Amino acid sequence: MLTVANLCDFLDAFAPPALAAEWDNVGLLVGDRSQRIQRVMTCLTITPATAAEAIRERADLIVTHHPLPFRPFKRITADEPAGRMLLDLIRAGIAIHSPHTAFDSAAAGINQQLAEGLGLVEIEPLQRTVADPAGLGTGRCGRLPQTLSLGQVAARLKQFLQIGGLQVVGHSQTPIERVAVACGSAGELLDAAIARQCQVLVTGETRLHTCYDANARGVALLLAGHYASERFGVERLADAIGRAFPVLAIWASRDERDPLQWL
Repeated sequence: MLTVANLCDFLDAFAPPALAAEWDNVGLLVGDRSQRIQRVMTCLTITPATAAEAIRERADLIVTHHPLPFRPFKRITADEPAGRMLLDLIRAGIAIHSPHTAFDSAAAGINQQLAEGLGLVEIEPLQRTVADPAGLGTGRCGRLPQTLSLGQVAARLKQFLQIGGLQVVGHSQTPIERVAVACGSAGELLDAAIARQCQVLVTGETRLHTCYDANARGVALLLAGHYASERFGVERLADAIGRAFPVLAIWASRDERDPLQWL
């Protein structure tokens, strides 16, 4: 019988905690490593909907991209949504593991998958992590096999993420040869993208003033939405866990939705 510890060992090898950002909270966050598990759910974020699904479907472990808890709690009560979800999950005997930024930066992590999905070659970390002996790091950058317009890169991104639209900073006819990618909210990597001579930074979301800055410096942005830029990763992670542990019932949350919608 598999235990929480078996899954933790697999996830820590797949997304080494040394790759996580200093501010992050990764690894086993709730639960008993000796607990036996049969059913595992992945999700982008633990919300009332995904927590209810895990309880209803009798999950033993949730692998969530975004940590819960993320910051230290002074109290855990049912007065607040986070406390209420934690209490409900603990009562149901459901453990919580989060690989978060370690998964973003892993060799087969979200940013690597995103770069490959755009068809980049000569893919390298956008910023290397000094602590990692394999030379991995935050984000990815690479070269397109042939020059495309910004509009064509945007079309590739929409197709890969299966989304209907995205936000763009820059002119659609701008020629693009080098691309930087960083899932989630990664506007702070604009300087790194420029230093690596990228003409566009692909991310989920960023601040308005970062958009102004990119525009002034002649670098395009493609903003696919935080949810879309990462959700595909937890779906693929469920597949990877299933291949490693065929005896498990493993699924990506079916009730999870992007909280941002277009009207």
